[in-house]
Amino acid sequence: MKCAVFGGGGFIGSSVCDRLLREGHSLRVFERVMVNPYRKFSSEEHVEWISGDMLSDSDIGRCLGGMDVVIHLVSTTLPKSSNEDPIYDVQSNLGASLRVLQSMVKHGVKKIVFISSGGTIYGTPEYLPLDERHPTNPRVSYGITKLAIEKYLHLFADLHGIKPVILRVSNPFGAHQRVESAQGAVTAFIHRAKAGKPIEIWGDGTVTRDYLHVSDVAEAFLKALDYEGSRTVFNIGSGRGTTLNEIVAVIGGILGRTLEKTHLPSRPFDIPSNVLDVALAKKELGWSPDLTLEEGIRKTLGDIF
Repeated sequence: MKCAVFGGGGFIGSSVCDRLLREGHSLRVFERVMVNPYRKFSSEEHVEWISGDMLSDSDIGRCLGGMDVVIHLVSTTLPKSSNEDPIYDVQSNLGASLRVLQSMVKHGVKKIVFISSGGTIYGTPEYLPLDERHPTNPRVSYGITKLAIEKYLHLFADLHGIKPVILRVSNPFGAHQRVESAQGAVTAFIHRAKAGKPIEIWGDGTVTRDYLHVSDVAEAFLKALDYEGSRTVFNIGSGRGTTLNEIVAVIGGILGRTLEKTHLPSRPFDIPSNVLDVALAKKELGWSPDLTLEEGIRKTLGDIF
């Protein structure tokens, strides 16, 4: 299958691309100008790497010609900072996504797999675990924009017959995550632990999230690529809640020492708990997470160090 991968050079994108290449798919990766390929591809791997601007119709069009499916992984903002400039969040993410959809219509591309946010789109839980029918009341601009993109995906399905598969991914972690952005507690904790620095925790450490190794996220995208069923929205997570304190304990257990912690003031946008129900993805996509939290942490440690 010929896949246009927007954001294929990032943390999640690189894992998704590698997984698709192992299955023999052909990729045209779209990245920002000055973002170089994350590795050297072999002659047996069918990869075309192009650079451009997501707000340029002509650049997007160059990527979509002759493609079978779009994989949309781009986000210009982070949940923790998106409220600081919601106008930029909307213009750069929702605007770009609409340009992709309009170009798909123009070039006859009939399927898109979009990464949404299981960690922010639901807001404060009314019940746990969160299934796909839970009310969506995001508390950060990042989640609101993701939800708006989902709505436009459904609109373009109705108007133009484009098939969307929306993956609401929980909290991924893994080796190529950008530690400098402070995005991803597991990876940030691993780096601080290996450097002998105290683990910085916002609040008392009881905030609970659903953590998933990036290799399992990539597998979900592979399954979504072939999905032809009637459902469109799927939670992708471990289905298990883990506190920040528990993450520290697991990392310390693997390293064989007690890790020092520093507690910082809690943040107003951090909801107490977020755990996803992944039963629908198991039933419809035939997907389920392969690695436990400890296995994922051990793999991340091995890949980084």
